[in-house]
Amino acid sequence: MATSSSISSYQSDLIEHAMSVEALKFGSFTLKSGRISPYFFNAGLLSTGPILATLSTAYATTISNALSSKSIPPFDVLFGPAYKGIPFASTTALALYTQHNISVGFAYDRKEAKDHGEGGKMVGVSVKGKKVVILDDVMTSGKAVRAAIETVEQHGGEVVGVVQALDREEVGQDGVSSTVQELEGLIGEGRVFSILKMRDLMVWLEKNGMKGELESMQQYWDKYGLK
Repeated sequence: MATSSSISSYQSDLIEHAMSVEALKFGSFTLKSGRISPYFFNAGLLSTGPILATLSTAYATTISNALSSKSIPPFDVLFGPAYKGIPFASTTALALYTQHNISVGFAYDRKEAKDHGEGGKMVGVSVKGKKVVILDDVMTSGKAVRAAIETVEQHGGEVVGVVQALDREEVGQDGVSSTVQELEGLIGEGRVFSILKMRDLMVWLEKNGMKGELESMQQYWDKYGLK
Protein backbone atom coordinates (compact mmCIF):
# COMPACT_ATOMS: atom_id res chain seq x y z
CA MET A 1 0.00 0.00 0.00
CA ALA A 2 1.25 3.47 -0.82
CA THR A 3 1.45 5.84 2.11
CA SER A 4 1.70 9.59 1.83
CA SER A 5 5.25 10.41 2.81
CA SER A 6 4.61 13.21 5.28
CA ILE A 7 2.31 14.14 8.11
CA SER A 8 1.78 17.60 9.56
CA SER A 9 3.18 18.69 12.92
CA TYR A 10 -0.32 18.90 14.47
CA GLN A 11 -0.84 15.25 13.48
CA SER A 12 2.48 13.97 14.86
CA ASP A 13 1.95 16.06 18.03
CA LEU A 14 -1.38 14.32 18.57
CA ILE A 15 0.09 10.84 17.95
CA GLU A 16 2.93 11.47 20.41
CA HIS A 17 0.72 13.05 23.09
CA ALA A 18 -1.86 10.25 22.75
CA MET A 19 0.87 7.60 23.11
CA SER A 20 2.28 9.36 26.20
CA VAL A 21 -1.03 8.87 28.08
CA GLU A 22 -1.68 5.44 26.48
CA ALA A 23 -4.72 6.75 24.61
CA LEU A 24 -3.00 5.31 21.52
CA LYS A 25 -1.40 1.91 21.98
CA PHE A 26 0.21 -0.58 19.62
CA GLY A 27 -0.02 -4.31 20.37
CA SER A 28 -2.92 -6.75 20.00
CA PHE A 29 -6.48 -5.73 20.83
CA THR A 30 -9.84 -7.41 20.25
CA LEU A 31 -12.37 -4.88 18.94
CA LYS A 32 -16.16 -4.96 19.43
CA SER A 33 -16.36 -6.21 15.84
CA GLY A 34 -14.28 -9.25 16.84
CA ARG A 35 -11.33 -8.16 14.71
CA ILE A 36 -7.87 -8.40 16.30
CA SER A 37 -6.35 -4.95 15.81
CA PRO A 38 -2.63 -4.06 16.08
CA TYR A 39 -3.54 -0.70 17.62
CA PHE A 40 -6.15 0.81 19.89
CA PHE A 41 -7.30 4.40 20.39
CA ASN A 42 -9.20 5.43 23.53
CA ALA A 43 -10.19 9.11 23.36
CA GLY A 44 -11.53 8.93 26.94
CA LEU A 45 -7.88 9.11 28.11
CA LEU A 46 -7.30 12.43 26.31
CA SER A 47 -8.08 14.31 29.49
CA THR A 48 -5.18 16.53 30.54
CA GLY A 49 -4.71 20.22 29.78
CA PRO A 50 -1.72 19.70 27.44
CA ILE A 51 -3.37 16.91 25.45
CA LEU A 52 -6.69 18.76 25.14
CA ALA A 53 -4.68 21.72 23.80
CA THR A 54 -3.05 19.41 21.22
CA LEU A 55 -6.34 17.73 20.31
CA SER A 56 -8.38 20.94 20.00
CA THR A 57 -5.61 22.54 17.90
CA ALA A 58 -5.74 19.50 15.59
CA TYR A 59 -9.57 19.56 15.35
CA ALA A 60 -9.52 23.33 14.72
CA THR A 61 -6.82 23.06 12.03
CA THR A 62 -8.73 20.25 10.29
CA ILE A 63 -11.94 22.33 10.35
CA SER A 64 -10.18 25.50 9.18
CA ASN A 65 -8.62 23.58 6.26
CA ALA A 66 -12.04 22.12 5.33
CA LEU A 67 -13.59 25.63 5.38
CA SER A 68 -10.72 27.08 3.30
CA SER A 69 -11.11 24.38 0.65
CA LYS A 70 -14.90 24.94 0.71
CA SER A 71 -15.36 21.23 1.54
CA ILE A 72 -17.79 22.35 4.26
CA PRO A 73 -19.81 25.57 4.22
CA PRO A 74 -19.48 28.21 6.96
CA PHE A 75 -21.30 26.82 10.00
CA ASP A 76 -22.68 28.04 13.34
CA VAL A 77 -22.36 25.27 15.93
CA LEU A 78 -19.97 22.50 16.97
CA PHE A 79 -21.85 19.54 18.46
CA GLY A 80 -20.09 17.15 20.87
CA PRO A 81 -22.08 13.98 21.60
CA ALA A 82 -22.19 13.15 25.35
CA TYR A 83 -20.05 12.39 27.14
CA LYS A 84 -16.66 12.23 25.47
CA GLY A 85 -17.59 14.82 22.84
CA ILE A 86 -18.35 17.59 25.37
CA PRO A 87 -14.76 18.71 26.14
CA PHE A 88 -13.84 18.22 22.47
CA ALA A 89 -16.55 20.65 21.32
CA SER A 90 -15.89 23.29 24.00
CA THR A 91 -12.09 23.33 23.59
CA THR A 92 -12.31 23.23 19.77
CA ALA A 93 -14.74 26.19 19.75
CA LEU A 94 -12.13 28.05 21.84
CA ALA A 95 -9.23 27.01 19.53
CA LEU A 96 -11.17 28.00 16.39
CA TYR A 97 -11.60 31.50 17.81
CA THR A 98 -8.16 32.04 19.35
CA GLN A 99 -6.13 30.41 16.55
CA HIS A 100 -8.23 31.01 13.41
CA ASN A 101 -10.58 33.89 14.33
CA ILE A 102 -13.57 31.65 13.51
CA SER A 103 -16.48 32.27 15.85
CA VAL A 104 -18.92 29.39 16.47
CA GLY A 105 -21.05 28.18 19.37
CA PHE A 106 -21.02 24.71 20.86
CA ALA A 107 -23.72 22.37 22.05
CA TYR A 108 -24.01 18.87 23.45
CA ASP A 109 -26.73 16.47 24.46
CA ARG A 110 -27.59 14.79 27.74
CA LYS A 111 -27.82 11.03 27.89
CA GLU A 112 -30.97 11.50 30.00
CA ALA A 113 -33.43 14.34 29.33
CA LYS A 114 -33.66 16.71 32.31
CA ASP A 115 -37.13 17.43 33.69
CA HIS A 116 -36.26 20.39 35.95
CA GLY A 117 -34.46 23.72 35.56
CA GLU A 118 -34.20 24.60 31.87
CA GLY A 119 -35.08 20.96 31.04
CA GLY A 120 -34.64 19.16 27.74
CA LYS A 121 -31.96 17.03 26.17
CA MET A 122 -29.73 19.72 24.62
CA VAL A 123 -27.27 22.03 26.38
CA GLY A 124 -25.38 25.01 24.96
CA VAL A 125 -26.37 27.21 22.02
CA SER A 126 -29.52 26.33 20.12
CA VAL A 127 -29.05 24.33 16.90
CA LYS A 128 -32.47 25.31 15.52
CA GLY A 129 -32.08 26.70 12.00
CA LYS A 130 -28.28 26.41 12.30
CA LYS A 131 -25.57 24.63 10.32
CA VAL A 132 -23.79 22.14 12.59
CA VAL A 133 -20.48 20.22 12.55
CA ILE A 134 -20.29 17.09 14.74
CA LEU A 135 -17.05 16.05 16.47
CA ASP A 136 -16.37 12.35 16.97
CA ASP A 137 -13.45 10.34 18.34
CA VAL A 138 -13.12 7.08 16.40
CA MET A 139 -15.68 5.87 13.95
CA THR A 140 -16.18 2.15 13.63
CA SER A 141 -19.81 1.33 12.85
CA GLY A 142 -20.85 5.00 12.86
CA LYS A 143 -23.74 4.26 15.23
CA ALA A 144 -22.87 7.14 17.61
CA VAL A 145 -22.56 9.65 14.78
CA ARG A 146 -25.85 8.56 13.23
CA ALA A 147 -27.52 9.10 16.62
CA ALA A 148 -25.90 12.57 16.87
CA ILE A 149 -27.12 13.51 13.37
CA GLU A 150 -30.62 12.40 14.39
CA THR A 151 -30.47 14.44 17.63
CA VAL A 152 -29.36 17.61 15.81
CA GLU A 153 -32.03 17.17 13.11
CA GLN A 154 -34.76 16.53 15.70
CA HIS A 155 -33.83 19.92 17.23
CA GLY A 156 -34.05 21.71 13.89
CA GLY A 157 -30.35 21.83 12.93
CA GLU A 158 -28.67 20.84 9.67
CA VAL A 159 -25.49 18.73 9.88
CA VAL A 160 -22.98 19.96 7.29
CA GLY A 161 -19.88 18.06 8.46
CA VAL A 162 -18.40 15.43 10.76
CA VAL A 163 -14.80 15.56 12.02
CA GLN A 164 -13.35 12.51 13.74
CA ALA A 165 -10.05 12.25 15.59
CA LEU A 166 -9.18 8.94 13.90
CA ASP A 167 -10.48 7.21 10.79
CA ARG A 168 -9.61 3.51 11.00
CA GLU A 169 -10.19 3.29 7.21
CA GLU A 170 -11.69 -0.19 7.47
CA VAL A 171 -14.30 -1.99 5.44
CA GLY A 172 -17.57 -2.80 7.20
CA GLN A 173 -18.74 -6.26 8.23
CA ASP A 174 -19.84 -6.91 4.62
CA GLY A 175 -16.20 -6.52 3.51
CA VAL A 176 -17.04 -3.77 1.03
CA SER A 177 -18.75 -0.74 2.50
CA SER A 178 -17.16 2.12 4.40
CA THR A 179 -18.81 3.84 7.35
CA VAL A 180 -17.53 7.19 6.05
CA GLN A 181 -19.24 6.61 2.66
CA GLU A 182 -22.47 5.59 4.42
CA LEU A 183 -22.45 8.79 6.51
CA GLU A 184 -21.64 10.94 3.47
CA GLY A 185 -24.78 9.45 1.97
CA LEU A 186 -26.64 11.18 4.83
CA ILE A 187 -24.85 14.56 5.02
CA GLY A 188 -23.19 15.02 1.61
CA GLU A 189 -20.16 13.69 -0.23
CA GLY A 190 -16.77 14.82 1.04
CA ARG A 191 -18.12 16.12 4.33
CA VAL A 192 -16.63 13.57 6.74
CA PHE A 193 -13.10 14.46 7.83
CA SER A 194 -10.50 13.11 10.24
CA ILE A 195 -7.44 14.50 11.97
CA LEU A 196 -5.66 11.16 11.59
CA LYS A 197 -6.14 8.15 9.33
CA MET A 198 -4.69 4.69 9.82
CA ARG A 199 -2.27 5.52 6.98
CA ASP A 200 -0.93 8.51 8.97
CA LEU A 201 -0.15 6.20 11.89
CA MET A 202 1.78 3.97 9.48
CA VAL A 203 3.78 6.93 8.14
CA TRP A 204 4.62 7.93 11.72
CA LEU A 205 5.70 4.36 12.63
CA GLU A 206 7.92 4.20 9.54
CA LYS A 207 9.52 7.59 10.33
CA ASN A 208 10.22 6.44 13.89
CA GLY A 209 11.74 3.10 12.92
CA MET A 210 9.01 1.00 14.59
CA LYS A 211 9.28 -1.84 12.06
CA GLY A 212 7.47 -4.60 14.00
CA GLU A 213 4.43 -2.40 14.67
CA LEU A 214 4.44 -1.18 11.05
CA GLU A 215 4.46 -4.78 9.78
CA SER A 216 1.45 -5.68 11.96
CA MET A 217 -0.39 -2.57 10.74
CA GLN A 218 0.40 -3.49 7.11
CA GLN A 219 -0.98 -7.02 7.59
CA TYR A 220 -4.16 -5.61 9.20
CA TRP A 221 -4.54 -3.09 6.37
CA ASP A 222 -4.16 -5.87 3.76
CA LYS A 223 -6.99 -7.76 5.47
CA TYR A 224 -9.43 -4.99 6.45
CA GLY A 225 -8.25 -1.71 4.90
CA LEU A 226 -10.40 0.25 2.46
CA LYS A 227 -8.97 -0.46 -0.97
